[in-house]
Amino acid sequence: MQDNSDWRLTNQEKYLKGVTLRLKKYKSYRDGWDHDHCEFCWKKFSESPSETEGYATEDNYRWICIQCFEDFKDLFEWNIK
Repeated sequence: MQDNSDWRLTNQEKYLKGVTLRLKKYKSYRDGWDHDHCEFCWKKFSESPSETEGYATEDNYRWICIQCFEDFKDLFEWNIK
């Protein structure tokens, strides 16, 4: 079980608990959007040269880096497509 005192946990359960995620290459949420950050550790996602692959919600609005996904997958009960 994940330690709930982890500095990366800042009430994300309100919008990420039980959501469906997909491992994919970074794609911007909309035109003019050049990067995103991991919802937990704030690692930067962009098409280059930062993190280019991670777990995203189906609408590409929220991104989770691979390390934070591994750390929190049980706590957040994500569905993987």
